[in-house]
Amino acid sequence: MTAIAHATIALLQSSSLANVVQQEIERAILAGEYAPGSKLIEATLAQKMGVSRGPVREAFRMLEEAGLVRTEKNRGVFVRDIPIDEAVEIFDLRAAMDELVGRQLASNITTAQLKEIRGLVEAMEKAVKAEDAYHYHLLNLQFHDRLVEMAGNRKLTAIYRKLIKELSLFRRLNLADGWLLPISANEHRQILKAISAGDADAAGRAMFQHVMDSKERTIANDLRRQARATEAA
Repeated sequence: MTAIAHATIALLQSSSLANVVQQEIERAILAGEYAPGSKLIEATLAQKMGVSRGPVREAFRMLEEAGLVRTEKNRGVFVRDIPIDEAVEIFDLRAAMDELVGRQLASNITTAQLKEIRGLVEAMEKAVKAEDAYHYHLLNLQFHDRLVEMAGNRKLTAIYRKLIKELSLFRRLNLADGWLLPISANEHRQILKAISAGDADAAGRAMFQHVMDSKERTIANDLRRQARATEAA
């Protein structure tokens, strides 16, 4: 085997390993294991995952492109702490995308797809009754991701998923207050009802308003956090 072939195989192995490392770090960030603002230590992660530092370094680069981490010169890599004004911009963009998705699904959703999202809504309602915020959060993410995927626009799906990853911490905090879970579940039930009825206008409005309500909850949560921080200081 030539030196070029050896180099190609090594590159492919390194690239594949970097993807695995990137996916694991991303999972940990989205699960809240690494809080916003926390520093990610290259050597520590390499040792923890049993890999060399090269794949971790490449994973950091991919995570920065995805908007989940930031690199500070001479300081290292940190989990991004998205400011509230950027979060609001993302919510506004997402609302427009979700309105389009709702209108399309009301006209084009299949019986099998409708059965699937009805099952997700019912699972969320069971999580509410069980006061299980953790699984509700996961089901909530899955519900919206599947709706966007069902709309069939691959470019929209890719952009949507990037935005959702950036908003993941805010969305988790929004649902951390148990009293909000029934409200959120009811909003999902209304979305399902409009799509089931084939009412494109109602489905678009329901999805748009759901995001706008989530934005307002995010702003209110941020103000409360600021007030608590001021009191503590």
